[in-house]
Formats: sequence, C-alpha cells, structure tokens
Amino acid sequence: MSLSAVPRTEWGLRHLSVAAGGTRGPLRLSSYSRPPPPPPTPPGPPGGSGLSPRPSVAAVAWEQQLDANRAGASISTPQHPGKRVKVQMDGSCEVTPEEPTQGRAGASSKPKETSQDGHAAQETVLAGQVPRAAAKEKEGAPEDAGADAPLSPLGSPSGMEIPGTLPRSGCREQETQQRSKDDDDGHDGSASLVWAAVPGMLFQQDRQTSLHPLSLSWVFGYNSSLAVHSLMDGEDRVLLYVSSHTVVIHDVLGNRQYHLQGHTNVISCLCVSEDRRWVATADQGPDALIIVWDSFSGIPVRTIFESHPEDGVGAIAISQDAKYLATISSGTVQRVCVWKWTSPTEKPMCSTELKPEFGYQDYVIFNPQNPYEFVSNSKTQVIFYLWGNAGLQYGAPLLSSQTFKSTVGRFSQSVFHFNNLQALTGTSAGKLVVWDTVGPHIPSRELRAKPHSVKAIKLVPIQKDSLTVLKVFESCIVTGDVKGQVKFYDGQLRLLTCYSHSKVGSIQSISFSKTPPDPAGEALGGSGTTSCVAGSQPFITRNFILSTSDATVLHVATDRANFEKVMEEATKAVNAIACHPREALIAVGSHCGLLKVWDYQQPQYLVSRIFPKAGIQCLSYDPKGYFLAAGFTDGSVYILDAISLQSSCKEFKFSWGPVTHISFSHDSEYLATADEKYSVTVYKRVWRNGRRCWEHLAGLHSHYKPIRSILFGVQLDSNKPRLLSLGEDRQLVEYDLNSSSKDHLVVLHRDRVEQIAVPLCLAWYPQLSTESFILTANNCYKMKLYDTTTKMCRKTLLGPTYGSPLEKMQILPTTNTTDSQKHYLVYVTKDKVGLQILPVDGNPHKSSAFICHPGGVSNLASSYDGRYVFTAGGNDCTVMKWEVNLNALDAAASLGGEDLIPFYNLLDGGREGEFFRELEDYFYYAQLCSHGIDTLETRQVSMHIPLEEIPSVMRAMGFYPSEEKIEEIINEVKFSKYVDTGEQVTTISFGDFIKLYINHRPVFGLSMKRIQRAFQVLGYDNENGDKVIDRGDLLSITITQEAGVALLCTGERMTEEELVQCLSTLLGRRPGEGGSGSGTYDPSGAAALTEEGIPAAITAEIFAADILGLPIPEPEKKSKKRDESLIYKDSLS
Repeated sequence: MSLSAVPRTEWGLRHLSVAAGGTRGPLRLSSYSRPPPPPPTPPGPPGGSGLSPRPSVAAVAWEQQLDANRAGASISTPQHPGKRVKVQMDGSCEVTPEEPTQGRAGASSKPKETSQDGHAAQETVLAGQVPRAAAKEKEGAPEDAGADAPLSPLGSPSGMEIPGTLPRSGCREQETQQRSKDDDDGHDGSASLVWAAVPGMLFQQDRQTSLHPLSLSWVFGYNSSLAVHSLMDGEDRVLLYVSSHTVVIHDVLGNRQYHLQGHTNVISCLCVSEDRRWVATADQGPDALIIVWDSFSGIPVRTIFESHPEDGVGAIAISQDAKYLATISSGTVQRVCVWKWTSPTEKPMCSTELKPEFGYQDYVIFNPQNPYEFVSNSKTQVIFYLWGNAGLQYGAPLLSSQTFKSTVGRFSQSVFHFNNLQALTGTSAGKLVVWDTVGPHIPSRELRAKPHSVKAIKLVPIQKDSLTVLKVFESCIVTGDVKGQVKFYDGQLRLLTCYSHSKVGSIQSISFSKTPPDPAGEALGGSGTTSCVAGSQPFITRNFILSTSDATVLHVATDRANFEKVMEEATKAVNAIACHPREALIAVGSHCGLLKVWDYQQPQYLVSRIFPKAGIQCLSYDPKGYFLAAGFTDGSVYILDAISLQSSCKEFKFSWGPVTHISFSHDSEYLATADEKYSVTVYKRVWRNGRRCWEHLAGLHSHYKPIRSILFGVQLDSNKPRLLSLGEDRQLVEYDLNSSSKDHLVVLHRDRVEQIAVPLCLAWYPQLSTESFILTANNCYKMKLYDTTTKMCRKTLLGPTYGSPLEKMQILPTTNTTDSQKHYLVYVTKDKVGLQILPVDGNPHKSSAFICHPGGVSNLASSYDGRYVFTAGGNDCTVMKWEVNLNALDAAASLGGEDLIPFYNLLDGGREGEFFRELEDYFYYAQLCSHGIDTLETRQVSMHIPLEEIPSVMRAMGFYPSEEKIEEIINEVKFSKYVDTGEQVTTISFGDFIKLYINHRPVFGLSMKRIQRAFQVLGYDNENGDKVIDRGDLLSITITQEAGVALLCTGERMTEEELVQCLSTLLGRRPGEGGSGSGTYDPSGAAALTEEGIPAAITAEIFAADILGLPIPEPEKKSKKRDESLIYKDSLS
C-alpha cells in the first residue's frame, strides 16, 4: 500500500533551501503514491462490448416463449408493439403484424469505453469486454434498491411507459429506448441483432476495419483440456472451442474464425445449449466472469459479475431448456450455485457449499428431462443435487471397492439415463456405475426432497480401458476411452457399434452434429478406421467431432466410419515463434517437439516436423530467409532449411543449459544463442571442403543472472556485425567477434546500465537523429536510450504502464516510404501486447495495449511488412495473430493533446491542481536561490533555472534520486544538444523540467512495504518480534566502523556532516534555534539534538512516521504504538 501524498507546505521550502546548498538531500518517502492517471480510452470495438442492453430482451423472450414454441404459439413483446413474435427452438424469430401500427427504430448498443487498470493509457479488452467498473459506476443500479428491483420500462410508441421489466445483459444500468415519429411502418430496425440472428450469419457479414491499433485476426491452437463443440455440420462445418481467454467459432471448410472476447482471465470451463445457440463461458482469477453468448450473432447477452469472487468457476452446465446454469467454484471449499441467467438479478437462485473431503468437483451436468436436478463428480465422489423452493439440496452416496467387492477406479464423467430413473458414471477401470433411488421409483417431483436416497446399485464392467467421456445421445449411451474408441450402447448397456482409429489418442470430448448424415453418402471406410455393429440391424447415428488429450480434433462421418483430422496442435507450452523475413510465413515450436510452419496470410498449415527428444524453446530465421535455427530445452541447436525443415548440418550441443535466445547476424554469417546457465555461445558459417557450413566458434559464461536479450547489430564504421547481451545482473556486454577465435570469445565492453532497476529487454533504436542509440526497458516502467559507442545513458523516459513492465520489444518493420522518420515499437508485458509511437518521450497517449494471454506471454514476433504481430502464450499452447492499424494509434495520440498537455494530466490534479501550483512556486524559488536570496541587485526575470537546481526542486516535490541518478539527469539535459550544436546546455525551462520530472520519478512512488523490506535486511528482531535498527548504527559518528552501519556505509555513503544535517532538517531542529529556518548550517551540537529526537531502537513505522513525518496505514500504527514507550523513555533521559 502506497503512502498518501505528504503535505509539503511546511517542510518543502525548508528542505529546498537546505538541498540547494549541496547535491544531496535527506532520504524521504515519495510525496506521490498514485501512478499517472490514464488517458482517454478509445471506443470499444464493434461486435458487442459485453454490456449490450438489447440482447437481454431476447433472453427474456426465450424464457417466456420456450413452452409456447413447442406448441407453435406466439407472444407480444415491448420490442414489437402491435406484433406477434414467434421464437423457434433453433433461435430464429418470426415477426408478424397483429394490426397496422407505426414502426420504431431499434435501439443501438454503444460500446463502452473501458480501461483495464488505473495505470493504463489506452489499455482495452477487445470485443465483448465486460469490465466490472463499467457495470458498477451507474447510479440507480438495481443493487441500490435490492436485487429484484425492476429496470426502467421500455417506451411505448405513444411515448407512454409500458409496465414490465427488462433483464440486464451484463450491465447494471437503466435502459431506455427512443422512437422516431417519422419511421416507416414495419421497419426492420425494430428487431435487434439477436432477434434477427440465424445460424451461419457470423461469416456472412462483411468484415469491417477495426478501430483499434491491434485487433485479433486469427488464433493458432486451443485449450485441449476443454471440450470442442460442433455448431454446424455438412456444407458449413463450424466448431467452437476455447483458446486462452477467447472463444473461437471456426468455420473449418471456409477457413474463417470469429472470436468472442470479453474475459480477462483464461477461460476455465464452458457449456453449450442443446440447440447450439447459447454458449456459457466462465473463468478463474481476479474479477472472474460468467458470460452467456449468442453463437448466431456473436453477441454477449448476459454477464454475471462476482459469481464466485474468491476463486472463479471450475465447472459449468446449462439445462436442457436453456433457462438455468449450474456453476461450481474452483476453491478448496467449493460453492455450487444455480442461476436463472435470463433474470436481472446478480444473485443465484440457490447455492450451497461442499465439504472438501468430496474432492474437487470438476464436472457437472443437468438432467435433460428435469432442470431441477443435476449431478457433479470429482475423481472420488459423485454428488446428486435437487433444487427448488426449498433451496439446493444434495446427496453424496458412498461407493468404494468394498461395496461390490470390485475395483471401481476413478470417476471421469456422469450422465442421467434417458429413462429418467437412473444415472451413470464412467470410471478409469472401464466400468459404469449405475445409480438409482432406494425403494420403488417415484415421480421426479417427489424425489426432489430426497437427493440423499440415490445409491449405487450396480457396477457394470464394459471394457478394460479407462473411460474418459460419457454422454447420452438420443436413445444411446456413448463412451469414449483412452485408446480413442467411441462406443454406443443401448439402454441395457448392450453394445450397438464402435468407432475407432489406430492413430486416435485419449478422447477428451464428443460433440454430435445437429443434423443427421446424408443417407446418400458412400459407405467407404477411412484408412485405419473400424466400425463394428452388434447384430444384423444397421445402426446410423449423426456425425460427431472428437477432441483428444493430444490436442487433435477429428471429424467422424458415421456413414463411412471415416476419421478426418481437422486440427492437430501443440500439447505443451508454445514459447518459440519466428516470422520469415521475406514471406508470409510463421514458424511455431512447442515443448512437445512439434515444429509447424504456417502461411499466416491465408492462413494455411504448410509443413511440420516433430523432434521427439526435446522441446523447442526458441526460433529464428536468418535475414535472408534461407535458414531456420531452433534452440531446444536440452541445450541442442538445430539449423534447418527454412522451407523443408530438414537439417542443414549436424546438430550442435555446446550450450550449458536450455537455450532461451537465438539470433542471426545481419549478414547471416554468425549465429548466437543464450542459455539458462547465463552463457552466450556463437556459431560461425565457414568454407569447408568447397561448401559453406556452420561450425561452433566459442562460448562464454558472461553473466551471473538470467540473460534477457541477445542482439546483433552493425558497426557504425563498417558493415561488420556486433553482438550484445543484456542480463538481469544489469550488465550490457559487447563481444568482439573479429578478435574471437576457436573456443575463445572476446569481450569488448562490459557496462552496468542500471543502479537499482533490472533491465528486461533490448532493441536497436531507429536512426531518428544524428546520434545512434540502444533502447532498453526495465522493471520500473522506464525506457532508456544509451549511446551505441560510449554506452552513456542519454535519456530516461516513462514507458507504457499497463500493470506490468515490458518483457520483450521489437521495432515494427515498416514499408512506409513516404515518411522515413515514422517508426513504431511493438512490445509485450506479462499478459498484454501493445504498440508505441516513436520517438519515445513519455507521452502515455502514444501507446496502446490489449490483453492477449492472461496466463502470460512467452514470446513476440512481427511480420516482415509490419502488418501483423504474433504473440505466443506459453502454457496456454496458443499463438495469436494481431492485425496492426497504425492510423488508429496515431489518431489516439492526436486526441491526447500536443506539447505539454499530456504531461500536465500526469500530475496530481492536472494543470489546475495544487501540485502544479506548488511545483511552480518551487521552480521560482529555485530561481531566487540561484541569484541569492539576500541580494539587492536587480534580478533578471527568466523562465529557466540552472541545472544545479534540478535536484533541489525534484527533492522538494517528493522525488529523491541517488547521486548517480542526479548525475544522469544533469547529463541528460547538459548534452541534449551537444551532437547537433557542439554546445552544452546550462539551464532548463519550466516545461522541460515537467517532462524531466515525470520521466524520471518512480511510477508508483515509495510504499511502506519497501521501507519494511529495507528494515528486514538492515535490522534485527527485538523482543516484540519487530525488525529494528539501533540508533547507534544509524547515527554512527565515524565512517571507519564496520560495514553494518546502515546509512554511513551502505549504498551511496554519506559523511557524518551530511547525515546529521539531513536528520536535523527532517526533525525541524537547528543548533541554537527553536525551529527551522534558513541560513548557513552550523554542525555544532547537531548530533546531540538529533539523538534527543530519535529513539534508541527504530522500526520501519517510527522511521516513516516520526522521522520522515509521513502518514502510515492504520495496520502499521498499532505496531508503532508498541514502541512509543521507547520514544518517551529516551526523551526523558
């Protein structure tokens, strides 16, 4: 927790006068604790923001009309005054006029402007986003008047209100609709997108240009632990699956994707209604959401916030009638909830908590014939639920190997038998557990009060192999097992047919087509497939989609027993991606050893190769596009042909650990790698036996902490390559390739680039001026420019602040020949991808970021023409392709203002705030100090101050740089024009000082936790268990004592005079004076006065509150009170 802003009016000028006399000032907490305020966020993307009011009308109509649909009836809705609306079971809608009436334009759903966190400049969640802040900020929300408070009614055609309510679709705001008197009769605009949606319409719409700098274009890979669903079959084969935090609707034959985006965490579970229209997804993590989507239109029709705020959702199911959802939380103590998702309330209809001994319940399903009954299971326990007016009840019947004197195995999935009397559970022992009620069968409505009466009555061994999937389809019971077999049984568990393939792995999910197969299809068996039928009667079922645990998706045509592979993706982490330097190709490598090359323009899979011995950790194409180098987890390096993926030479294994980075030189003559053992290895292309080949040159253990980047460049005075490596040890190492020889890698320079911060990534800065720079980014959200020759820090700039610092960055390739000075930077943070306009100057409006992989981004690549950016998600096994729209980023930067306007907004209160006025006062006071306070000479009015006054003004404003940092700041200004003019700058203007201050100050200030961590290192435990520092160590009068002295001998050392001077100023005491004042400093007696105001044992809280005079959070005040006796005792002594 950061400390609040400190009142500076009492001590600021006093401190400024003291600091003006020297370069050092006292140590103080930063006076600001809030990060820079976020600039305006661009409008949400098209396709729905997750807060659309209109789809909820469809949700209500679906609920009210469900029973009437079966009977062919119709109703009137507020959306269609004077008309009868008939909603079909497939989700289509028929609107017929009841009597002539005037039409009314449908209300539009305006995307909401959102910001992902308080530090984000333009961070945005893409289409379908439903941030919680937007849902809670409206006044008059239903929760203010109770959970069941109605929303505002719709406006009638006559302008009068119509009684009734509208449920919220993820938005807690009152909704209204307006009409125009000039509308034509029967205007089609009265129907919302959801009303008019039909299957397949997602891919019939023309793709519009995105209004965002980055928009998701394609997703490679999917979450193989979740089910893959078949939405359409036949001519339009459409699948639905999950990739990271995105739901992908994939038209396989048309090679198109549509993305449902709204989750900010990785999706943990999903379910699909029987008619394949309604899709419910849920996630785990901060601000977990449940979202119900309309798969026909791609619109989120309902969002449930804070469903399981502690842990998120671990399992979800939707009832057969699509009215209800059942969710199970993912915590240690799991909570089961039943939701009526078409209802406006944010609370479940009923809920209960489960005992931890039941195990982690990871599967749940409704009874298709009774929505008030559902079942869930863990690996060891099956639980049956009944709910209604009496709440949610459950029974957990016991079952062990002793029950039937037979091994049961671990449970996989459970279903209700289609006879509505029994339930089944599959086990890892290849058996089915049959559950039934004890005693005579009774109607289900009477059973609702007795869920505990369900018992296991039979254990049926149906095969030897473990069962992984269990479904009920029509009048069949369907199983899937670890050997890839799909078997159909009748109600008596007699085998009907079996589908199997020699190359199909363990089955993860089965999803049947909505339509039966074409009876005219040819009965041809696929290669390696078998279909066995029990008895002489032909068995024909619908086609189905299989997904396996090895990330393979297959389409099974039952009339031909044909297994067609639809997708084959990575089963382990995807960390390696590289784009071809001249063609629209991307190489993707995973830890399972699978290397695939895609044509990302189509997109189309081209070629692949499997390396069974080790996983692929990194990839790189050479600049000419002839070679593809791969680094592996076992330390080996392969150099492959870029087209065929065949090895160009024998593999190398000179790295001391898993290879983490790999890169070619600009002339393709050198290849360098870095590994987890902090070593850099170089390979060289040489002539041997009349042909060019690669050989190992040398390696060096050049860092003592992880290497973050290796980078080839070009020497300024020649076309020869130069190689640099950057490590977390803060060392930037440059190697002399020309002087290096076999097994001897020469280091040319070794420079420390940071004092406290940790550098994270490295890039060559474009030639935007006469001086050449290297760009780095550190973990303190700062970007720094270093001279490529001297390695001197020339500029420190505020980088993008989107919740986590930059992890990787690249200069975006550009084909813009009209403006050679226009360049952009692409980067990734922990979970986001973004763009930055160059040159970097600290303006937050010049950057934008979007959530790409909530579980963590592992790598970044950009296409050769800069049109696309690719991100790898590591453990989520996906690669995302992002389309770049630089015009949108330029427009956002222009809207943010020019010159100093963006920087004013980063100050607390802006230009009109108290902080800005105080900064002006200190700046002008520094002018007076530079001329002398007591001078009687005529003063020259100026808008500049000498560079020597910069540290004093910054310290007065609450930023306390170290001595090295002060030198860096002054040199930045002093030599800012030296390359162009050959002269040094000696003064700085007020506007330039504001930019300098914002770019150099810590982004988040100094928190209480940081002071406490310092005391953990420097202090010792007292009798109360608190970390304390002795006053003698703090105020040691001799600098020659042992190194344990805290302030005199640690970090940048202070002299005795400097230490006493600073503490005297902080305590407001002067020798011979009763308080503070200006003038020359006399150290006589200062030490004694300082000791009187400081207790013998100092805690972090005493140091912050009593010495620095800063407020501390309430929890820390209690620990401070325990030591107050020390203060009083020392004061009396």
